[in-house]
Amino acid sequence: MSLMPAAAEFADALPQAAALPGSIGEVFQIAGSSSKVLIDAACVQTLARDGDPCIAMAGQVGSQVKMRVGAAWLIASVRSMALDRQNSGLIIADIDFLGEGDEEQVTGRICRFRRGVTHYPPPGTEIHPLSSEDMRQIYAADDRPHVQIGTVFPTADTRAALYVDAMLGKHFALLGSTGTGKSTSAALILHRICDLSPEGHIVMIDPHGEYGAAFAQNGAVFDVGNLNLPYWLMNFEEHCEVFVTSSGSDRTVDCDILAKCLLAARQKNRLAESIGRLTVDSPVPYMLSDLTNILQNEMGKLDKGTGALPYMRLKTKIDEIKTDPRYSFMFSGMLVADTMQEFIAKIFRLPSNGKPISIIDVSAMPSDITSVVVSVLSRLVFDYAIWARDEAQRPLLLVCEEAHRYIPASTTGNGQAVRRILERIAKEGRKYGVSLGLITQRPSDLAEGVLSQCGTIISMRLNNDRDQAFVKAAMPEGSRGFLDTIPALRNREAIICGEGVAVPIRVALDNLEEARRPASGDPSFTQQWRETGGEADILDRTITRWRSQGR
Repeated sequence: MSLMPAAAEFADALPQAAALPGSIGEVFQIAGSSSKVLIDAACVQTLARDGDPCIAMAGQVGSQVKMRVGAAWLIASVRSMALDRQNSGLIIADIDFLGEGDEEQVTGRICRFRRGVTHYPPPGTEIHPLSSEDMRQIYAADDRPHVQIGTVFPTADTRAALYVDAMLGKHFALLGSTGTGKSTSAALILHRICDLSPEGHIVMIDPHGEYGAAFAQNGAVFDVGNLNLPYWLMNFEEHCEVFVTSSGSDRTVDCDILAKCLLAARQKNRLAESIGRLTVDSPVPYMLSDLTNILQNEMGKLDKGTGALPYMRLKTKIDEIKTDPRYSFMFSGMLVADTMQEFIAKIFRLPSNGKPISIIDVSAMPSDITSVVVSVLSRLVFDYAIWARDEAQRPLLLVCEEAHRYIPASTTGNGQAVRRILERIAKEGRKYGVSLGLITQRPSDLAEGVLSQCGTIISMRLNNDRDQAFVKAAMPEGSRGFLDTIPALRNREAIICGEGVAVPIRVALDNLEEARRPASGDPSFTQQWRETGGEADILDRTITRWRSQGR
């Protein structure tokens, strides 16, 4: 990289500037959010031996520097560096401005730090390293409700704060490749929020059964054994996903028949008499036997517009699901009573009674119905928030682990009902007090636009180039310097930017107590392959569970 003409003019003056106390270089090009500075390589090497870890890192990629403009100190992050070919003692670096703070008259420290820049520095402005004391002032949490989740890199004791109202008010996403500590980090953040708000209302979709053990003390865990999700809470679209097996033009015919018969089945309930305008989507109980009887009667009519085959397809599928024990948590005949109020109170933690989080373990559910279960729960969250607008507000947080399963980029195939409702929550949820938390290892597989709706992004290490590019496109401009470090993050380290933090930060996350960790640890092959004995009993118990499709 050749030295630009503007840089050459400053090259002669730089050694004198660098000789001033605390100065390591100067600004030579200003270009909005990203600008260029000249850094004295000798100063960087000297400071690397400093006892303060922040000063020791000064002038390196990922470090912060400060510069005085008038009465304010501007803070910038070093994004990239290149040795000047004309002068090997100089380094040309790109910086991104993070914000500005005032200087305390007595101590000279930075105070009242805020995001954004009022006045840009003119070329020739000296740059100085940032100390740990400066970092404490910059990242000091203000009086807004917040939780502390780790230590700001590279300091030893500066605490990283997440502003809960700002983070939940505009949704958040936690991203990271497998093995980076994503599940434990999610548990850490949710535990901190639960500790801050023990009367909160959080619903978490757990596809692997990891989080039940982590929230046994401060949450309620629901799985196929105790969820008891009434089938009649499904809307028409979700009914179609479960009962309609055909495709193409046949699917349209089957859906029309199901709509007519489903409405007739709902109208048989006494509740329908008190409802002025009953629709096929109204959550009114009906009996599956009524639905199949209506299908049978319609099939026998001479004036029907089609043959008997569509009716037979629907009736056969409904009878199959009724008799399959794997679906009993949802399609049991015991779930026909009007338990809507009790179910919503149980799942949404209304009241919380000190256990603010519901863990919905869908790991043992049949895979072909999992997306429908998530769709029903997500839609109940959103519909409750809409119809409770005139009541005392109870904001809800919906957390989706493995979010790319439920909000895929593809607009065809199965699972479109859950995709549509989660997209709608991402776009409109905050207006009704519904917050969405997305946890995924494949952000590039998410539906386009959903990640950009997340006001706070917590990114752990991402190994895939496509995922990295996807996250960079969704993050704000001033975070680019931090984003370049995503591939180099250690386990349990994260880049956080957006509404939930004062300025973008790199955080070493806290260790979580053993009893509060999810069951997501990797097995030790070398240790467990040394153990033997009891294999016959293991196989016996496993095959019993396998055949009964239960745990």
